[in-house]
Amino acid sequence: MSDLPASDTFGSFDPALVPSPCFVVDEVAIERNLQVLERVQQESGARILLALKAFSMFSLAPLVMRYLKGTCSSGLMEARLGREEYGGEVHVYSAAYTRGDLGKILDIADHVVFNTLSQWQRFAPLVAEKKQQHPHLEFGLRINPLHSEGAVALYDPCAPGSRLGTPVTQLRGSDLSGFSGLHFHTLCEQNFAPLARTLDAVEQQAGAVLEQMNWVNFGGGHHITHPDYDVDGLIARIRKFSDNWGVQVYLEPGEAIAIRSGVLVSEVLDLMENHQPIAILDTSATCHMPDTLEMPYRAHIHGSGQPGEFAHTFRLGGLSCLAGDVMGDYSFPEPLQVGQRLVFDDMAHYTMVKTTTFNGVRLPALALYNSRTGSLRVVREFGYEDFRNRLS
Repeated sequence: MSDLPASDTFGSFDPALVPSPCFVVDEVAIERNLQVLERVQQESGARILLALKAFSMFSLAPLVMRYLKGTCSSGLMEARLGREEYGGEVHVYSAAYTRGDLGKILDIADHVVFNTLSQWQRFAPLVAEKKQQHPHLEFGLRINPLHSEGAVALYDPCAPGSRLGTPVTQLRGSDLSGFSGLHFHTLCEQNFAPLARTLDAVEQQAGAVLEQMNWVNFGGGHHITHPDYDVDGLIARIRKFSDNWGVQVYLEPGEAIAIRSGVLVSEVLDLMENHQPIAILDTSATCHMPDTLEMPYRAHIHGSGQPGEFAHTFRLGGLSCLAGDVMGDYSFPEPLQVGQRLVFDDMAHYTMVKTTTFNGVRLPALALYNSRTGSLRVVREFGYEDFRNRLS
């Protein structure tokens, strides 16, 4: 994939116009992504869902639902958000359900995917009861095709010992009556080729099961809207898969809806020296961009370079007490100044949904920007009550 800076519609954006810290999402860039996904739907016949685990800015729900068919959720809370704010189809998958949550999910969902046959069997009476009340309900099983494409073990759902999905080898001889679909997920921010290899593996190992199904969900991790993605290849492969097995294909991308669409505005609070120049920001890798520590990856900052690329290199750190709360080393053409705004690139997907109030660090505000008209609106700011209400 390309390493070019992603959020290309922020060239004229003035970070001084929003409070700091602040996530800013360009609705024009979001719609650009949605239009690519709409083309995939129209030309392949697939139905595409927004993965709320990756992007849940529901102030954009009306825009999203002009293009997509619904949402996919990882449990009750996201399912409620999908039903109440987005509409359309509501699909739910969880690694395990509690009885209380499942009962509520079955009242609001369209597709419910189970991780194991044991959970499906344990909740069979509840499922039968809810199916009578809601005849439209459909059920699926997540399978692990035992085909690993993940480059980072932390994000590889098919790594040895994974808890995500029933290994496909365990399906032989199993009673799959009651299931109308299969779900699998092997990707993480990847192009078409890894999906094509996954589909080959699924068809080879689960062909007898596919013949019994009405739909198959290819999961998420598809970078469909990235400039390097082979969209034509995806469309052709979906059509072939659908024709071969007589199934409706679903995709549930998250980052593909929001890549290249948002930034995180930050401000320099202090400068110090300790073996090198250090800038302390009002943002936090730990609290506001944990993927930079978990993945890990280096977030791009507008106007910056690699260490030593420009004349002035600084280590950028957050304001929490965690020693490792560091974004990395960046160089700039001019020395950083206290009060200067920095803009972290491509921060809309996954970043916003993972923020925490560790140390009582303030959550970033949320703003909507329109790069076509220049309009800007702060839709949410957070304060003490948001921190306090997570505690008791």
